Amino acid sequence: MKLLLVEDEEELSGIVARGLKKCGYAVDTAYDGEEALDYYRMNEYDVIILDLNIPKIDGLEVLRSIRQNDKKAKILILSARNAVDDRVQGLDMGANDYLTKPFDFLELEARIRTLTRIAYIQQGNKLSCGDLKLNMATKVVSFRSVKLFLTKKEYAILEYMMLHKGQVASTEQLLNHVWDSDSDLFPDTLKYHIHSLKKKLAETGCRQELIRNVRGMGYKIGEVGE
Repeated sequence: MKLLLVEDEEELSGIVARGLKKCGYAVDTAYDGEEALDYYRMNEYDVIILDLNIPKIDGLEVLRSIRQNDKKAKILILSARNAVDDRVQGLDMGANDYLTKPFDFLELEARIRTLTRIAYIQQGNKLSCGDLKLNMATKVVSFRSVKLFLTKKEYAILEYMMLHKGQVASTEQLLNHVWDSDSDLFPDTLKYHIHSLKKKLAETGCRQELIRNVRGMGYKIGEVGE
C-alpha cells in the first residue's frame, strides 16, 4: 500500500514515515500544500494522511481541491485542531477520517488499515485465495497453516494483489502502490519479487499456480477459473 504523508513538522513527519515504512507501507512525504497536490497529481495513493496547518495551501484547501475531481481518494486528516467544529468541517468537506494530535501510532496504523479495506469490507482484515490466507492486521501469511516468511515488499505485493483478487494488476500499478516515488528501481525488480513469492508458495506445498503472469498485461492472483 502506498501512502502520502502531508506534514510540515519535519521531525514528526520523519518519525511517522519511518514507523509506517517499518509496517511495510511505501510512503511519500510532502511538507506544504503545493507539494502535496503535486505528489497527488503524479501518483496514485491508497491513503492520504493530511495535516491542516500546512504552509502555502491550507490543508482544507488541499482537501477541497482533491475532492472536486476525486470522490474515491481515501483521506485521513491528522491535525492538532481538535475542536468539534474543526472535526465536523473536515469530515463534511470529504475527509474519510479525522485523528487529532497528539496521537498513538498504533491507532494511526489501525485507521489506515481500516481505510485501505473499505472497498473490501465484506472480508475485513482477513483475505484469502483458496488455502492461502493473509491477515492485514497481523501481517501473517499462511498456506494450509504453514506460515510464509515474506519480506516487506513481498508482503506488500501479495496484499495488493489479494485485495484485487481475480483482477490483473499491471506492473505500473504494483510499482506505484508498493514502492516510494523516489525509489531507484531496476527493470526486473518486480519480476524478482514475484518469482520469490512463487518460490516461497511452492515451498509450503502449494501445487497451484495462484500467482499468474498475464502476458503483456501484468499479474493476477486467483484459483483456477478466477
